[in-house]
Amino acid sequence: MEQPDRIFLRDHVISAEIGAFQSERGLEQRMRFNLTVDLRDSVEGVDDQVDRILSYDVLTQAIDTALADRRYDLVETLAERIAAEVLAHPRAARIDVSVEKLDRAPGALGIRIIRDAGRVAATGVSGQMRVVVWYSPTQIPEGATAILPSFPNLPLPTSGDRRRIRLLAYDQAAWSLASDLNLEVASTRTEIEAASLQGRAVVWAPARMCFDAPEAGDTDDTLAFWLADRLGATGVDFSMPETHPLPAAPGGLTLPIGRLQPKV
Repeated sequence: MEQPDRIFLRDHVISAEIGAFQSERGLEQRMRFNLTVDLRDSVEGVDDQVDRILSYDVLTQAIDTALADRRYDLVETLAERIAAEVLAHPRAARIDVSVEKLDRAPGALGIRIIRDAGRVAATGVSGQMRVVVWYSPTQIPEGATAILPSFPNLPLPTSGDRRRIRLLAYDQAAWSLASDLNLEVASTRTEIEAASLQGRAVVWAPARMCFDAPEAGDTDDTLAFWLADRLGATGVDFSMPETHPLPAAPGGLTLPIGRLQPKV
């Protein structure tokens, strides 16, 4: 039987408070994590495109998300939570997780579990994403995940591939806005999802994802709705004046659409 392709994280050590004994409360101890994930699909033919693979950030962020959620008495519970976080990703088929305490004995004490996708339920904790279309040069709206700059009011060439030129103009605007807001630019879905897991907002440069996706369009609203659909976002917000009418989501897409008025 052909073995699946796998990615792994080895000897990842983090200090955190954990343990059921009174002597373990109020004190951090070192834990070592090892994760191996069987992929649903082979990495052959991914053509060096990060959105076609399961990012290693998914593994490290699963650990960080689990530890940030609560204090654990048992490493067994922590391992189950990590497995659920990783297996929520559609490219993950199976995971081998080991969690070890390094400060409770001369050696290591811990647990190893193996779980298949479908056996554990996704927690949903990391999936709250909102796409924001940016019109106002003010502070970042609370809850923003991916910020799309509004189309720049610049003269564009009249010849050539109009849509490609417009997408490249969005990219230029993204780099400028990211500098103004002191944020990172994200050009792939993987980067946006990693930022969401960390609770960070990023400015989206759409050209790389949209060149070969004509259904994404080349306007503020079509790009925002397309990205929201791809991410499974919880909504799309427009930081625009109240006098500007809000666009309607395309047919078949049900998303809350809001108007944000960022604080000056």
